[in-house]
Amino acid sequence: EVQLQASGGGLVQAGGSLRLSCAASGFTFDGYTSGWFRQAPGKEREGVSFTSSNDDDPYYTDSVKGRFTISSDNAKNIVYLQMNNLKPEDTGVYYCAADCTVAAGIRLFLCDYWGQGTQVTVSS
Repeated sequence: EVQLQASGGGLVQAGGSLRLSCAASGFTFDGYTSGWFRQAPGKEREGVSFTSSNDDDPYYTDSVKGRFTISSDNAKNIVYLQMNNLKPEDTGVYYCAADCTVAAGIRLFLCDYWGQGTQVTVSS
C-alpha cells in the first residue's frame, strides 16, 4: 500500500518561509514525477510544483516562481517544497502527490497517489 505523508505546514507571517516534506512508504520517488498541489478556500485545486529524478527543469506555477523550490532526497525518499517570501495568497491546504503525468502547457496534472494535505496559513 502506498502512503504519502505530508508535513511542515503551519502559520507564518507574510515574507516568512516554510518547508513542506512528503515522505513515502510503499513507493519510491526516484524514477517518477511527483510534486505538490494546493487548494485555497473556495478555489479549485492547482498544481504548484513538480519534479522527477534528475530533473533540471521542474515545473512551477507562475505565482510561485522565484519563491518556491522543489527538491527530492532519494536516499530518504522524501520530496520537499521550500517556500520563501510567502504571501497571504499562498494560504491553503497543500497536498503532495506521486506518480504524476504533467502536461504543463495545458496545466494538466494527473497523479496516482496522494497525501493527506498540510495546512499553510500566511497572515498579512
